[in-house]
Amino acid sequence: MRTAPSKHALLLGTAFAATLSLAGAAHAQQVASADPASATALDAIVVTAERRSENLQKVPLSVAAVSGDQLRAVTADGGDILALSGKVPSFYAETTTGRIFPRFYIRGLGNIDFYLGASQPVSIIQDDVVLEHVVLKSNPLFDIQQVEVLRGPQGSLFGRNTTAGIVKFDTVRPSDTYKGRFSASYGSYGTTTFDGGVGGPIADGLSFRASVLYQHRDDWVDNTYAGASADGTMSPKKNALGGFTEKDARIQVLAKPNDKLSFLVSAHARNYEGTSTLFLRQAITKGSNKVSVPRDQVALDEAAYNPQAYDTQGISAHIDYDFGPVTLTSISAYEHSAGYSRGDTDGGAAANFPVNGVPNGFGQSMGQLRDLDQLTQEIRLASNGDGKLKWQVGGLYFDSRDTTDFYQRGYFLLPTSAGYNPNNWVRLHNLNTSWAVFGQVSYQLTDALTVTAGVRDTYDAKKTVLAKTSNNAANVSTYAGRRYVRLADEQVSWDLSANYQVNPDVSLYARAAKGFRGPTIQGRSAVFNADFTTADSETIQSYEVGFKSALLDNSLRLNASAFTYEVKDIQLNGNDSNGNGVLFNADKAKAYGVEADLEWRPVQNLLLTAGASYLHSEIQDKRVYAQVCALNGVVVCTVENPTIKVGTNTFAQIDGQPLPNAPKYNLNFTGRYDIPVGEAGRLFVATDWNVQGYTNLVLYKTREFYSKGSFEGGLKLGYENLDKGYEIAVFGRNITNEKNLKGVIENYMAAVYNEPRVIGVSLSAKLK
Repeated sequence: MRTAPSKHALLLGTAFAATLSLAGAAHAQQVASADPASATALDAIVVTAERRSENLQKVPLSVAAVSGDQLRAVTADGGDILALSGKVPSFYAETTTGRIFPRFYIRGLGNIDFYLGASQPVSIIQDDVVLEHVVLKSNPLFDIQQVEVLRGPQGSLFGRNTTAGIVKFDTVRPSDTYKGRFSASYGSYGTTTFDGGVGGPIADGLSFRASVLYQHRDDWVDNTYAGASADGTMSPKKNALGGFTEKDARIQVLAKPNDKLSFLVSAHARNYEGTSTLFLRQAITKGSNKVSVPRDQVALDEAAYNPQAYDTQGISAHIDYDFGPVTLTSISAYEHSAGYSRGDTDGGAAANFPVNGVPNGFGQSMGQLRDLDQLTQEIRLASNGDGKLKWQVGGLYFDSRDTTDFYQRGYFLLPTSAGYNPNNWVRLHNLNTSWAVFGQVSYQLTDALTVTAGVRDTYDAKKTVLAKTSNNAANVSTYAGRRYVRLADEQVSWDLSANYQVNPDVSLYARAAKGFRGPTIQGRSAVFNADFTTADSETIQSYEVGFKSALLDNSLRLNASAFTYEVKDIQLNGNDSNGNGVLFNADKAKAYGVEADLEWRPVQNLLLTAGASYLHSEIQDKRVYAQVCALNGVVVCTVENPTIKVGTNTFAQIDGQPLPNAPKYNLNFTGRYDIPVGEAGRLFVATDWNVQGYTNLVLYKTREFYSKGSFEGGLKLGYENLDKGYEIAVFGRNITNEKNLKGVIENYMAAVYNEPRVIGVSLSAKLK
């Protein structure tokens, strides 16, 4: 009996057949080339992973680079920083709090906490400025030159210490010649984007760069709830939610009064309004992880159609002075942000989803960042020249403080009371200060062997103060927990690596590193009349080996690494019976894996890239249990771990579980084929795909809360004129309109989906 091929098999078969046909056509054309080696040679990739410009192939750590053009291609549908997810091996990103709160994972390490003050082990750096608060990490990407993902613990060179890795964004800088570029697109749901920059000399030794971003999508999700609105803000309405408008600008001025001094000042502003995450209640059926409700319909009874709005401003000054043997660098930066996110947290009317006959749900919640200020100062002294010895030393001061309100409204099913509570909110003052001194030295022992060592001493302190609280219908406080918590720690981290150049085309490297993440406070618990939860510092010991190669006359670039790590006292986040985040430490987590990047130009007009990563991670602590999905004491999902009962609550043992949101594997593939038209023109077809392996979305094992085999693809067809510097194309993102599970609200069996299919047209141009 013949069976129908699976969807994955059909997709992979189609992609493989297309690749073969493209390769065959390209090969037929390549025969006429006089110099096939030069026609297929790959361009060098220059990165600044070690704070100096180097060929990617010479850097002794696992780094992936994405060009600005590649990034703009995958954000033509209005995408944000999350568009990088799955495009780089071992890198994953998601959100359950809208565009203002991305969460990042490298080699499985991240933080699933949705708290506005959450600490993340992945550090984001834009133009050498570390962005720590989760809202700042959502700063839009526009007029980008290059993105670099540094995998593994970092700290001896960059900003804040980090246990998982760094995502580093570099924008196009001012130049002494006039240059400009823009990309514009229009597509489904009124999705409109414009990303552009222009700049050049103002006077002798003075230049500028002005950059702007505009993104818009119309509301496209219907609200179907026809009952009485719980707060008077909702009614049935077509195209009520799902849209957004992003407006951003940046100006940079570069002064070079002489050949020793350079002074770069950059200022940016962001204005964002949109829809926060849509939770689709009971989209997941017990016993299966299949998503079962439409993506374009919700039935919300409150929260004013889930609005979200933020304004952010920032300014930085980057000063370099070349003393000859050394260069002194100062990076000063200030960031400010304020805004709010409001949502119908239970994903629908509580009265429609009774448990044991009683309405159940925490109707709406709002997190309001009333005021956030981040100040950073970094000073660095680095050696110059190409001698055998290279070194850098520096220091960092970091200060972040905010005032944040949390508001919750809904049915509170507590042992002492049951009913509707309209006034449940807290105000928190959060302070995080840190300083560090760090340094790195690199020495070329022989023509082939270079060793590098780095060390960092970090002090990190966090403080949370509960300023105001209201926990009952009389609008007075009944809170009995702590109102002040301060945690601090100081630790030394280090890294040691060696790079061996086997021949001009192949190098081997090995790296060992210890990382450190300071203690963390979860203050939002007070909104449910519960005490703060905290987690002590975690440390990671990581080892990796790898190779980097340029083969077949530099037409094939293949880099791969294998790694293992152990995180002691790992910080984890679970949920309590209210769905509120709870911080705790587990004894340790261990992981091992491999990752590989490939870029290949087999013939002149065909470029193929591929990436793959595999990860095995495991939490190891038999004493730690996480609270499971439950409403009013009733477990609503299928838990497959051993469980215990504490009062009316059920807890699952998580020993042996994989880290949450850590894909077992990730595969990505891109292909582009050009057909010359005349002397300067070319038609092209380009595609990109990624497939994500088993990913557990919570700490415990269930039959519902995971994704497996999720995939998305993109397609672009167009014409490019190399002389005139423009491109016109049609594109599709998520072209098969896959409905992938990206997040859950456990108590309500609620689902968060990926973005829908967007088809559109794009135009881009460059001023040379």
